[in-house]
Amino acid sequence: MARKNPPPPLHELEALVMEEVWNPGQATVRDVLTKLNRGERQRAYTTVMTIMARLDEKGLLSRERQGKTDVYKPVMSRDAYRSARAQAEVAALVSEFGDVALAQFAARVGELDGKRLRELRKLAADE
Repeated sequence: MARKNPPPPLHELEALVMEEVWNPGQATVRDVLTKLNRGERQRAYTTVMTIMARLDEKGLLSRERQGKTDVYKPVMSRDAYRSARAQAEVAALVSEFGDVALAQFAARVGELDGKRLRELRKLAADE
């Protein structure tokens, strides 16, 4: 799916929620709440519901009503999200710092071992 603007960065709880929707490919608020509350920190149903509604408004989740329940699905895959965010972050760095940012990227690339460099070239070619 082509987007005019990059997807927004995720805040901590948004990232946790997205992980719980990306993994199965769809989830209800109750599904996500149950998974999140397996850890130490307990969250309220309304908190998770609000976060998922906001992610829908931001265009990261889509909501479909099934009976009395809303089922949420990711609009883009985890990998597509990460790629789009990385592109946006790199573009922002280059925009703000120009050649200095590019020189820093080049220096880091020059420090990579051959195997890692080949993996990155393949990744770049797949973009």
